[in-house]
Amino acid sequence: MNDGTNIEVRMPDDMQAGVFANNMVVSHTKEEFVLDFMMVAPPTGTVTSRVIVTPGHMKRILAAFKENVTRYEKAHGKIEAGPAPKQKLGFQPE
Repeated sequence: MNDGTNIEVRMPDDMQAGVFANNMVVSHTKEEFVLDFMMVAPPTGTVTSRVIVTPGHMKRILAAFKENVTRYEKAHGKIEAGPAPKQKLGFQPE
């Protein structure tokens, strides 16, 4: 519920640099979507971030992505989709 009050969000120091991901795997259950962002440099890869969201929030994320890609392309030109990975990705227990 939003009563119109502004929410101040802090960025922890250790997150300010962000992480690089050149691949992503999406999985889901009835209750949630799991987005695993990873850095893949064959022959291995490492999950750099995992984000878990509700289905309703996933729809809002998709809308935000679409809107921002449209804005980007208006400012910088069309984005060409990169090639799909040739290797099959699988998680290995540590």
